[in-house]
Amino acid sequence: MKELVPADLEAYAETHSMSESAIRRALREETERTMELPQMLVGPLEGAFLQMMTKLVGAKRVLEIGMFTGYSALCFAEALPEDGTVVTCDVDEESAAVARRYFAQAPVGKKIDVRMGPALETMRDLTGPFDVIFIDADKTNYLNYYRRALDLLAPAGVILIDNVLWNGDVLKQPPPDEKTAAIQELNRAVAGDPGVDAVLVTIRDGVLVVRKK
Repeated sequence: MKELVPADLEAYAETHSMSESAIRRALREETERTMELPQMLVGPLEGAFLQMMTKLVGAKRVLEIGMFTGYSALCFAEALPEDGTVVTCDVDEESAAVARRYFAQAPVGKKIDVRMGPALETMRDLTGPFDVIFIDADKTNYLNYYRRALDLLAPAGVILIDNVLWNGDVLKQPPPDEKTAAIQELNRAVAGDPGVDAVLVTIRDGVLVVRKK
C-alpha cells in the first residue's frame, strides 16, 4: 500500500488519538509478522476512527463485511456497550483462525459473532437494523454490499467503506483494473445518491462515511 499520508504525520496522528489496546497490538504485530498481506489490517489510526464513529452513533449492533485477522472487529467490540454485538463475515479460514484465537483471549470477544461464507449470502439472510456497517471485503462487490447495507442500516446509523482511494488509483482514467473500476463506480454511486449524505475521509486508504438523510 502506498503512503498517501507521510509516515511521520500518520505516527503523530496515532499518538494523539485513542490508544491501541494490548490485545489489538499483539494481533497487529502477529499479522504483520506472519500474514501474506498484512496491509489488509486497518491499523491503529483507522481503528480509533472506527471506534469513534461507533461511539458517536451510540451503536449496539455492528455488521462487518470482511474480517481478515479480526483487528477491526475487536475495535468495534471494544467500543460497544456490554450488550453490544458485532456480526463479522469472511471466507478465508486461515485468517479467521487467527481472529478466533484472539477473540477467545479478549474480554470483549464474546460480543463477536463470526459468519463464514460469501458475504452477500450472509447479508441476504440477516435482519437489521445495524447501527454501523463496515465494508472492507472484495472490491468488485462493493456496490452490491453498499446497496444491501442500505437495507440493513438503522435510521441514524452509518456505513463505513474502506479503501475508497485505492492507493490513489481512483484518479486514473481509464481505470487500470477491475477492482479500481468497481471502487470508482461505488464512489460515483454514493456521490450521486440523493437519499444519503456522505464524506470521503482521507484516513489511511480512504474511508467513505455514509448516512441516510
